[in-house]
Amino acid sequence: MLKKSYSKTGAKCRVTFKLPAEVEAETAALVGEFNEWSATANLMDKLKDGSFSATVSLDAGQSYRFRYLLDGGRWENDWEPDGYAPNEHGDDDSVVTV
Repeated sequence: MLKKSYSKTGAKCRVTFKLPAEVEAETAALVGEFNEWSATANLMDKLKDGSFSATVSLDAGQSYRFRYLLDGGRWENDWEPDGYAPNEHGDDDSVVTV
């Protein structure tokens, strides 16, 4: 799930990425074009209810591909992204548009 909050100038958008507890993971990382697909740049906080959350600031007016890396080896797409786009691995990436 994505929650967006734009700056007063509209140049930046703070996006909160949330994964539900149903993913049943111990760790989660937010990886995408905005962090060069780094598995360590945006580690998600595990909340008391077992869900995960991370917030990043993105340049407005663009779309970014992203996925979640669970427990260091399992890939998951967002359940309600702005869209999906096929990737070179034969899967789809989630897309956020800000």
